[in-house]
Amino acid sequence: MPEKSRKVRRTALTAVLAAAALALSLTGCATYDAQSPKSAREAAYKAAGHEDGKAGAGSRGAALPAGAVDCRKAKCIALTFDAGPSENTPALLKVLAEKKVRVTFFLLGHNHVDKYPGLVRQMGQNGNVLGNHTWTHHRLTDLKPAQIRTELEHVDTEVERLTGKRPTLMRPPQGRTDKKVSKVCKELGLAQVLWSDTASDYATTDSALIHKRILKDASRDGIILLHDLYKGTVPAVPGIIDALRAQGYTFVTVPELLAPAEPEPGKVYRP
Repeated sequence: MPEKSRKVRRTALTAVLAAAALALSLTGCATYDAQSPKSAREAAYKAAGHEDGKAGAGSRGAALPAGAVDCRKAKCIALTFDAGPSENTPALLKVLAEKKVRVTFFLLGHNHVDKYPGLVRQMGQNGNVLGNHTWTHHRLTDLKPAQIRTELEHVDTEVERLTGKRPTLMRPPQGRTDKKVSKVCKELGLAQVLWSDTASDYATTDSALIHKRILKDASRDGIILLHDLYKGTVPAVPGIIDALRAQGYTFVTVPELLAPAEPEPGKVYRP
């Protein structure tokens, strides 16, 4: 093959590989390993030396907490909300209390946690779990480790000050994470939580469409992502809960979905 032709081919191949790398990096999924909630549960049982979910010899640390849902037997699904609190949160909390549903909130700091401190306290009640969604919603993969730490520690500190509990879960903005982010999360004691089902409710105020999208992709051991700050979302929640319950789903928090495994700092959990 002529040298000129070889150079053209090498240039073309380089361009293709560069484009592929760029596309992969834009997904936020380029450099991390994820574990599913189901596999985390099974690994905890296996490590404890029993397979039926019952406590027994060698099962210390793997038994379910008292009153917890056994997601090996129940058709579990976790409902999560990002970027709150907001002016719509009180209406959401009322719905959740009426429906007796526990959820996981991933809180945003600036103009949310600092604007609605009373709501943060309310969100942490009734069995709900509070997680971290950064202070300013920057893409963490674009930041230096010290900046990532600042984004996460600020939320952790404020939530602990308001509720007495420090978050152990975080959700990276846009789901973008990598080994650098995971390292900082591990140092801060934060497990990362992604999702399997979302309605893209940031792009529509149509509650019926949000309902339809969530029902379409709901699955056992799944994690639903919604945002209560958008106008169409909270009105869709009662119907989503009722429809999923009619399909046999049991609503749990993210830690309950993983139990008896405990969220491991730095690890990424994705159904």
